[in-house]
Order: sequence, then C-alpha cells, then structure tokens
Amino acid sequence: MPITANTLYRDSFNFFKNQLLSTLTLAVLAALVTTLLGHLFIPDSEQMKLLTEAEFTFATSGKAGIQELVSQMTPEQQSMIMRAGIGTIFSSMIGSVLLVGGVLTLVAAVSAGNRISSLQAIGLSASQLPKLFLLLLICTLLIQFGLMLMLVPGIILSIALALSPVIMTAERRGVFASMKISWKLAFANIRLLVPAILLWLTARLLLVFIIDRLTFIHSEMAGIILGVFNNLISAILLIYLYRLYMLIASPQQKSI
Repeated sequence: MPITANTLYRDSFNFFKNQLLSTLTLAVLAALVTTLLGHLFIPDSEQMKLLTEAEFTFATSGKAGIQELVSQMTPEQQSMIMRAGIGTIFSSMIGSVLLVGGVLTLVAAVSAGNRISSLQAIGLSASQLPKLFLLLLICTLLIQFGLMLMLVPGIILSIALALSPVIMTAERRGVFASMKISWKLAFANIRLLVPAILLWLTARLLLVFIIDRLTFIHSEMAGIILGVFNNLISAILLIYLYRLYMLIASPQQKSI
C-alpha cells in the first residue's frame, strides 16, 4: 500500500493531539532555556549605552556598511558584538537540541508502547544530545549558507537534511552517516517531504508576522511566545518526519 501525505498528516496530528501536554512542555522548556541563555550573553545597560553611542556616532558620520561600523568600534565594543552574536546562536542551538532530542525520544517511546513524560524524554535522549548538537549546527550552517546564496539552495538543503536528526536518534548513526542517508532517502521520497517542509517554513513566517503585529505585548514576552509556537510547529514536523522514516526505512536502507 503506497504511503500518502494525507495519511501521514492525519497520523502526525493525532499523535500531537494525544501527546499535547508533553509536547507543549518540551516546547515551553526549550523556549525558556533559549531565552535564559540568551540573557547571559546580552550586554548590560552600560554596555548597551556604549554600543548605542557608537552606532549614533557612525550614523551621523554619513558612512554606511557593517564593516565600516565594526572598524569604528573600540575593541571592547567589538568584543561585546561578537559575544552577543555567538551567544544568540549558542542559546538557540541548545534550545533546538533539547526540543529535537526530547520530541524524537518521546515519539519513539510512545510508538513502542511506553508512556514517558517530557522530562523523561529529555533524560533518555541525554546521551545523544552532544552528537545531535553537532549535527544541527552543521545542518543549520549549511542551510543558512544556502539561503544567503539564493533562496532555492537553502530550501533544497532543508529538504535533503530533514531526516538526519531522526536517523541519528532512531538508528544511533554518526553525524555524517545520518546526513548521507537523509540525502538519499529525502530525494527518493521528495513528494512526501516537500509539502511538509514548505508548510513548516510558511507557518514560521506567518507566526513571525503575527507576533510582530502584537505591539501591546512586551518584547521579551513576545519573544518567548514566538519561541513556544515555533517549537510547537517544529514538533509537529518532527513527528511527521519520524513517522515517515519508520515507513520508508527498509532493512536495506538502514544498512547504508
């Protein structure tokens, strides 16, 4: 019997509905971790004042361009910019790793007939989190690089690497082995992956647009709300990808 996208969508949403509390807990936890870690790297009020003064001085000088702005900053200001940038990436990656590891472990356990909580799911995935962090970091850098070149390469890489976290979690594969298998399986089942990835990207863009219009919400609260809903959207995609992989992964494919 052929696999259809409608069947997978229905199955994924049923799972999401039945495990809503656990999935929501993981989404909130990941968003809070991202926010808290982000605050550790955000410059304090005095440092922000220095950065603002540097930006104002640069703007009134009539120059343009990021390189010129950075070159006009003091070493302390450059260090703050670098720290904030690295901190933002690091905190976002940690939140993503907790979400991906927790959701995939939860799906695997429930599919096997075991009942576990969201915290147990994170605990069971702990041994995989370092490798998962490296995998997500590499995939994110590749996809962002593709998006910077042109939009299409980034979308293609998003589709090609979509199954790699599932493969790593389900099969205990290494980073590059998971990426290689994902590449082959993704293009062999592209009709089932493209709609899901495009829906995921569209939903995230719409969410950013909606949250940005809610000006009455404090910026920090808006950031947390955006993170939670983004995580819920990603959780639905992860459930879909796990279900898809379980259906398409034959013993021959697993031995690649």
